[in-house]
Amino acid sequence: MCGIVGYIGHRDTRDVVVSGLAKLEYRGYDSAGIALLSKNQIEVVKSVGRLANLEQKLMTEDIDGEIGIGHTRWATHGRPSDDNAHPHQDCSGRFALVHNGIVENYLSLREELIEKGHQFKSETDTEVVVHLVEELYNGDLFSTMVQVGKHIHGAYALVVMAKDNPEEIIAMRKASPLIVGLGEGENFVASDIPAILEYTRRVLILDDGEMAVVRREGVDSFTLDGNPITKDVLEVHWDAVAAERGGYEHFMLKEIHEQPKAIRDTLRGRLETDLKRVALPELQLGAQFVQEMDRIHIVACGTSWHAGLVGKAVLEQLVRIPVEVDVASEYRYRNPVDTENTLVIVISQSGETADTLAALRDAKARGRKVMAITNVVGSSVDREADDVIITQAGPEIAVASTKAYTTQLVSLYLLAIYFAQERDTVQQSVVQDLLQELDALPQVAEQVLDSAPQIEAFAKQYSDAHDTFFIGRGLDFSVALEGALKLKEISYIHAEAYAAGELKHGTLALITKGVPVIGIATQPHLYEKTLSNIQEVKARDAFILGLTWVGNEDLQKTADEVIYLPKIHTLLAPIATVIPLQLLAYYAAVARDNDVDKPRNLAKSVTVE
Repeated sequence: MCGIVGYIGHRDTRDVVVSGLAKLEYRGYDSAGIALLSKNQIEVVKSVGRLANLEQKLMTEDIDGEIGIGHTRWATHGRPSDDNAHPHQDCSGRFALVHNGIVENYLSLREELIEKGHQFKSETDTEVVVHLVEELYNGDLFSTMVQVGKHIHGAYALVVMAKDNPEEIIAMRKASPLIVGLGEGENFVASDIPAILEYTRRVLILDDGEMAVVRREGVDSFTLDGNPITKDVLEVHWDAVAAERGGYEHFMLKEIHEQPKAIRDTLRGRLETDLKRVALPELQLGAQFVQEMDRIHIVACGTSWHAGLVGKAVLEQLVRIPVEVDVASEYRYRNPVDTENTLVIVISQSGETADTLAALRDAKARGRKVMAITNVVGSSVDREADDVIITQAGPEIAVASTKAYTTQLVSLYLLAIYFAQERDTVQQSVVQDLLQELDALPQVAEQVLDSAPQIEAFAKQYSDAHDTFFIGRGLDFSVALEGALKLKEISYIHAEAYAAGELKHGTLALITKGVPVIGIATQPHLYEKTLSNIQEVKARDAFILGLTWVGNEDLQKTADEVIYLPKIHTLLAPIATVIPLQLLAYYAAVARDNDVDKPRNLAKSVTVE
């Protein structure tokens, strides 16, 4: 869960590497470091804390070079500290190495290396690798790294440089992302594409089990065994400005307001012009499998898991097929009951979520058909799944996911309608109604965003709350879970979501005078029951913020404040209801003066288990 940048070329290497790290800081930010080959010596500067701390240190260091590597860290082994920050070096200072992932056999390797006289300075698993490079070095860095790859177990993206090899950087990956950027008389290495977009749009994406020798004048690609391979060049068409805040105070607020566009982009080309059918030409499942499909397992983590809960309800209602939703970190340990006709759907914004990727591989090893919903073209999930729906949310920088979640929902709606069409489980009139309302979703999202001032005022009033509760039934409960997660993630206010009907089974004991409760009531067949549950909470003197459709004026008789939403199809309600909850979390975090885009202890892409 770290950001990696490497450069070899004619530019100011220090500036290139630090600039790349700044664009990857969302991947890890408890420490940062840089190594430069300068005057036949490798100079390393690193610092605990944000990248700004490293930049401050570099202002006092007179080092430069035409080859360098850098790293922003999110701790997995060893606490955040200067010593534990990357890059790491061997005993002699001949090598420098950065790493993303986990070396599972680092303890046994460490013991062997200590017995051979190696001295360690950090608590990390990464330092083991650079000492292993020193131990195995045979005068040729490439063949040495081939041998290193045979000794280490686990997940890794490794980038190494050596003072005896001033004309090359070695990059290698196994289960952690790594790309190579191609320039003229210069080349780049990074863990993610945005780091190098300022300099090039020509990219090689290293696949699992591949490595590259990166030189000024070219790049050679190999398997981890050292066998040469040919890679296709990917032309990146992203707008580099997409990674900038665009005038918003924080990336999260910008990304909340980008949701109408993200929804529109995700729908584009997937609704037939007459709005009578869903078109998903990218899917290769085959008509026979869709007809014979007997159940669906949705596997995801965090916010993506919450999207999966909504997907379960929608798929079961429209397709009339049993659906299970699993937390990815649990899925492969429970020996799931499935058949050769079970479809496994994995959901991951980054496409690199380690637990989700492991679940995908487990399902494929058991012969199951796997579909992915992800936001990143070329990610591991994208490449390894049998079928993929790309959400088209664009780069999401803030750690707390917003537009990725809503586009995951849109993708699940499209998929459910597509399956319903193919299996003929709903009337055509129902499909047309849904598609018309899906087509109108971007406008609905824009209208919902108009509630921002009301949400901001409420958030400021209750930003000092110790506890907040979210309640709802059916789809509203699934959204309540996401609302509570958002509030916890960035405001650090304790928040819990409960199925409203469960309140009297213990939860009411937590309700005290003035505690804020967000009551979501959008499901017509559950509206009266939810209203009754809200009244139960109000009877205990809670402060109620209600969310419901325009026209449900009776909620105002019980709730202290109500946000009225433009009415849409009941199944699509989660799109409308989640946006105010995202804004609530955002404004509460701002009121508490928190770092909204980079909440403590969290990172954007969870690439370790």
